[in-house]
Amino acid sequence: MGKLIEIDSLNYPGVELFSRLTETQLRNRLEPEKGIFIAESPKVIRVALEAGYEPVAMLVERKFVETQAAEFIAQCGDIPVYTGATELLSQLTGYPLTRGVLCAMRRPQSRGVAEVCADARRVVILDSVVDATNIGAIFRSAAALGFDAVLLTPTCCDPLNRRAVRVSMGTVFQIPWTYLCNTPSQWPHPADELLHQLGFKLAAMALSADSVSIDNPQLMAEDKLAVIMGAEGDGLAAATIAASDYVVCIPMLHGVDSLNVAAASALAFWQLRVRR
Repeated sequence: MGKLIEIDSLNYPGVELFSRLTETQLRNRLEPEKGIFIAESPKVIRVALEAGYEPVAMLVERKFVETQAAEFIAQCGDIPVYTGATELLSQLTGYPLTRGVLCAMRRPQSRGVAEVCADARRVVILDSVVDATNIGAIFRSAAALGFDAVLLTPTCCDPLNRRAVRVSMGTVFQIPWTYLCNTPSQWPHPADELLHQLGFKLAAMALSADSVSIDNPQLMAEDKLAVIMGAEGDGLAAATIAASDYVVCIPMLHGVDSLNVAAASALAFWQLRVRR
């Protein structure tokens, strides 16, 4: 059972996890492998706990301690559970608590690309996608529409960003993911070589004179496919397109030449999924 602590001040010791630390500070708190992230809302917290993530502390509006937060408080062992009035907690965090509860959790150990892709046939590579909402939406679509893993370049938004986690509805805890390489200079080379060694063909989503339609039979028949989605606005770099086995476009009407990356990814995942 969590240790219930009533707070009456924005400076109460321990609550800085939920207030003063930036996303970067949370990620690097103590040692990087022991960093923290914030899970927001009962549904997201439930998914994280079911996936084995370790809780560190909770922040709960007083009115929810014995209702929708009760199961988490009982589950989370002897961790501090800070509580107080709604207005005080909103001042502390700087935003209204989604359904009245936040949970600080340990970041997981990083995983290698080969491990994440071991049983995968369809993966998505996110290249410099920086918007947290787009990251969360892409994870949710990937999990829902049959993709097996998500790989990110180092310039992407952190999938464990608070907003990304919430928008994903916790699917960042369900679908395997990792960073494709350690530095931007390693993408596309030599990271593309590792993917080819693992048996993947690379499909870059981009407008190009030699692009094929997303419903191209040969593309859809590939046994293992890594679909590359580019940054909001700029899309994929020429070097990334050149390193790919396919350049793929989504046919569009009315002179529209692009979609939001989250919308485009959902279409790609549905069309290119493995028919099981």
